[in-house]
Order: sequence, then C-alpha cells, then structure tokens
Amino acid sequence: MHQIVEPFFSFRRRAFIFALVLTAVTIFAYRPAWSGGFLWDDDVYITNNELLTAPDGLRRIWFSLDSPSQYFPLVYTTFRVEHTIWGLDPTGYHWVNLLLHITNALLVWLVLARLKIPGAWLAGAIFALHPVQVESVAWITERKNVLMGFFFLLSLLAWIAFVDERTKRIWLFYGLALILYLLALSSKTTACTLPAALFLILWLQNKPISRKRIFHIVPFFVLGIAMGVLAMWWERYHQGTSRAVFTFLSPMERVLVASRAIWFYLSKLTWPSNLTFIYPRWDIAPTHLLNYAWLAAGVIVCVAIYLLRPYVGRSVEVAAGFFVATLSPVLGFVMLYTFRYTFVADHYQYLACIGPIALASAGLVRLRDFSKNSGALIFGAALCLLALLAGLTWRQAAMYSNVETLWRTTLSRNPGCWMAHNNLGMVLFEKGQLDDAIAHYRTTLQMEPNFWDADYNLGTALLGKGQVDEAIFYCDKAARMQPNDPDAQVALANALVQKRQIDDAISHYEKAVAIRPDYFLARYGLGHALLEKGKLDAAIEHSRAAVLIQPNNADCQTILAIALDEKGQSAEAIKHYEKALEISPQSVSALNNLAWLLATASNGSLRNGVRAIQLARQADEISGGSNALVLRTLAAAYAEAGQFGKASESARTSMQLARSQGDESLAGELQQQIALYELGLPYRETAK
Repeated sequence: MHQIVEPFFSFRRRAFIFALVLTAVTIFAYRPAWSGGFLWDDDVYITNNELLTAPDGLRRIWFSLDSPSQYFPLVYTTFRVEHTIWGLDPTGYHWVNLLLHITNALLVWLVLARLKIPGAWLAGAIFALHPVQVESVAWITERKNVLMGFFFLLSLLAWIAFVDERTKRIWLFYGLALILYLLALSSKTTACTLPAALFLILWLQNKPISRKRIFHIVPFFVLGIAMGVLAMWWERYHQGTSRAVFTFLSPMERVLVASRAIWFYLSKLTWPSNLTFIYPRWDIAPTHLLNYAWLAAGVIVCVAIYLLRPYVGRSVEVAAGFFVATLSPVLGFVMLYTFRYTFVADHYQYLACIGPIALASAGLVRLRDFSKNSGALIFGAALCLLALLAGLTWRQAAMYSNVETLWRTTLSRNPGCWMAHNNLGMVLFEKGQLDDAIAHYRTTLQMEPNFWDADYNLGTALLGKGQVDEAIFYCDKAARMQPNDPDAQVALANALVQKRQIDDAISHYEKAVAIRPDYFLARYGLGHALLEKGKLDAAIEHSRAAVLIQPNNADCQTILAIALDEKGQSAEAIKHYEKALEISPQSVSALNNLAWLLATASNGSLRNGVRAIQLARQADEISGGSNALVLRTLAAAYAEAGQFGKASESARTSMQLARSQGDESLAGELQQQIALYELGLPYRETAK
C-alpha cells in the first residue's frame, strides 16, 4: 500500500509544481500587456456600454437585443460585475483575461491527460505560451474567447467522465456537461462546434458510436444549432452583413477562402512570424488556378491521413478533425463582419489550435520510445521550445500595450490595411494631431473609397481645422451613405452650424434625435441651434433632455441657462449657471453669463453686484484681459456695486477691444452704457 500511495502523492506534487511554474511563466510572458489600455471595440463592449451601468442593464443583457455586438450575455455580465469593482481601470480586465487563459491551459493539460494522450503537459504549456494566443488574451474584448474556452473545456471534462464506464452517477456529469455547454454558448457562439468534439472523443477512445450515444449528443447539437442560427441572424441583420459588400462571395469562393484559411492557421502555429492584428485580405478568384492549390493540398492530406490510419492510429485524424471542425464557423461559409477587411484573425483559432498542438506534443514525447537515453534530450528540447514561445509572446504582447502602438505595429506589418489607417487617424485626432489624422483618413479613402467611417472622420477632423466647406462635403457624403447613423447626421449638422446654415443643421440634428432619442450630442447640438434661431421653448426642451442624459456637462448646463434666461426664467437660469461652474469652475462663458445676469437682471431680487464682480474678475483673469464681452460684464458689475469710476474705465477698455476686433455693434452698445455709468446709473436688461 505504501508503494502505491507514495508515487501517487509524488505525481500530485510534480503536477502542482508544474502548474505553479507554468502560471508564473505565462504571467511573466504577458507582462507588456498587464497594464495595457482599452483597444479597438473595447469602447463598445466596456467604456461606452450603458448595459454595464444601467439599472436594468442585467435584464437587457440577457433578454433584449440591446447588446452592441452579438449575443454574448455571460461576457457582458462579467464586464458589468468588473465595472462595479474597478470601474474603467483596464488593468483588472486584463488580469481576468490572463487568469482565464492560464486556467484554460491547465484544463487543456487535464483534458488531454484524461484522454491518455502523451505529452499532455507539453500541450498545455504550448497552449499557454504560444504567441498566436496573445490576441485573445491581451485584447479585453476577446473575453468572449477565453471565457468560452473555459466552459468548453470543462464541458469536455464532464463528457469524458460521463462516457467512462468507471464513473458513478454518470447522469450528474451529463447534466453538468449540458449546463457548462450552455455557459460556453452564452460566452461565444463558436462553442456550437462542441458536439463534433464529443464525437471525436468517442472515436479516439474506440467507443462505439451507437444510437444511444447519438441520442446523448442530440441535445448538444440542438442547442448549438439554435445558438448558431441566432448568431447568423444577428450578424446579418444587427451587424450589417446582409449588405452587398458582405454577400458577394460565391459558394466556390467561400470554399477557396476556407481551404486557404486552414493552411494559414496551421502555418501560424508552426511558424509564428509576422503575427499582426489585421492580416491582408486575400484576393480570391476562382478563375486563378493557383487559388485551388490550398484545396488540393487539403484533399491530399485527407487521403494521406486515411491511408496512414493503420500505422498511426486515430490520433492524427482526430487532431485534424478537431482543428477543422472548431474553425468551421469562421472559415468563410458564414459571413462575418470582419470579412470586410480580413478573412483571418489569430483569435479565431484560440481553441482549434489544441488539435495540432496536442498531436505535435504527443509526437515529440513519443520520440523517446526510439531510444532509452533520449528522454533528457527531448525534455531539454521541449524547454527550449517553451522558452522561445514565451519570448515571442512577450514581444507580441507589447503590440497591445496601447491603442496607438497597436495600429502603428499593424501598419508596419500590413501597410495596405485601410482599417488600421482609419483607426490610427482616430487615435491621432483624439491627441489633437489633426494634420496627421487627416493624412491617415485620406489614405483610408484612397484604399477604400466607400468606407463611410473615414468620410465621417475626415469631415470631423477638417472641421476641427476650420476647413468648413471641405468638412461639409465629407460629412454630407457620410450622411448620404449611412442616413440612419446618428453620428454622421450630427457631424454634418455641426459643420453646417459653422457655416451658419442653422436651418439645415437643425434638420440633421432632428434626424439624429429621431434615430437615437438618448443621443447627447444630437440633443445638445439641437438645443444650441434652436437657441441661435430664437426658438426658446424648443431649445429649452432639447437642452433639458441633454442635461438629463449628461448632467455633468458644463457647456450643456450653460446653454440651458442661456435659453431659460432669455425666456425670462432667470431664477432657474442662475441654478444651471451655478451647476455649470460647480462642474467646470474655469468656464469663461458660465462665469461671464452668470455675472452679467447678477449685474443687470431686471428683477432686483436676483441682482448681486459683489458676486458679479467676483465672477467677472475671474473670467477676465482666465481670458487674459482680452475678451471684450467679459470686460463689458465687469463694467456692469462695478456699476451695480456703485463703483461707477471703475465701471466707466472697464467699459472704455472693452469698447477699444471691440473696435480693434471690428465689432462695431458691441462698441456702439458700450458707448451707450458708458453714458449711463458717467451719470451714476447702472445698466439694466429689459424685462422679458
């Protein structure tokens, strides 16, 4: 008994040490991505996803069509929990992805060990450290991949226990496998390939695939088909792949894409060089015979696997079957949104790579059977391989340290990527580097003339540069290409406001509000434009709506206050000016407007000369004494406080500034106000 127990505990000790070392090495390999920022699509999933903060968000995540991407309710649920814990600090999200990936690697080891596949430990380690996995781990949005993988592998473990004749209470494991499968499907729909893996496990273990076994797999198959149909519908009608740009591939072209993609993924596993975020999109033409080479090679390999089965057993065909079956949803037979710019992505083979990795690991470990003294050499070679993979993962993870590095690295490895040019332009625009952003947007449109996002982005950047006419051209183009996109409508409206075409601007703001009633920029812009037209009731209505959406926006509070003041509701206007200053104490417009109201209000109960002077002086200091309107307000505040000498002096300085700036209208008003101050009279606004 002692001889049996001691080796068992020795094995468990070695397993624990291996798991601990693998965890530490994997964490170290991903060091460059630990504190990486939010990347592409992370705004949709996390930073701008109201489902994570709305009181009814959890219900909508599971039981509505409000998800910004596909139906990934479990993923959004984890993000909602994390948002509650660490808000918008990306570090926490990165660590959850990393820990899930490490757990998945250990589960790969455990699954393969339960299947008695040699080299299970090596396969788990390669899975953990292979650089092709970096995209799934370092990109927060790919939580769906690592979370799906976690439940997928647990479901396989439960199935292995269920079909094991030695297992007691087998139906407990069957029910557990089904529940875990549902959780995997709720994380990512590509888990629908699990029924194929269940068949392959039976085949690998030489278990008969009887009617009873088929009956056991049918519920998995039905659930997978149901979720797959939902995903196809969602991609087609919610993500927009029903548009012609996504449906142009003929059946033969889809077969050619799929056959080439399989070899592409296998090549990146075998030789992981030049890994990038977006790969070049292939030109697949059925008329070019060379495009059939990948398909022909696949057929040859399938024949070879079949002929070699008597010599190599079922392991090769099972590994190949798992690889192809798990990749099948993303090979091109079903159109995905990403196919607009690439047919392949590293994260698509997150789980599929287990097949080739397990086969290669088993083959390497089996080499020791040919020589009694080769064990140490093979172990050393395995360690060298893992060290090399860890180094490559470290280098690849650095690509995901921040969004600018991501797009610059993508362009260095794929210079023809128009999507990367557009997205790098957006990063540079946010940094205020408008000229560089405009250059990248123009390059995008040269490569992809019908990409409306680039038109919209270019128009917005040009407006920031003051090139209003050209901005209107591109914003109008974007709005015509995507008439139901509220961003495009607002961008065009903003440009039209700068051109003083207020009526046209109002029309486009109204379109945006009709499309998305809770869109802050549309409500705010519409309220501002209506105020310009003197339509005070409508301006107040939309400004109030905007304030409800973003109560901490100082500019919106100020616009609402101006509209209320002009409507004669000055007491309420003061409250909104005060709120604006609470949010943004350095807001010159809020300081100046509130000071003017307190100095000149027709209602004596609202006037406060001392407070008006304080506010106007602060506004004057911030504006550097060069704002004629602020100096006019300061003069009115002095007059309200009875300091008419200072009032006249400030008003004269303001009048000189107005004339030097060509504002004769303001200069004329100031001349009349100076006359009042010289008579010892304050200025009063006419009662509204």
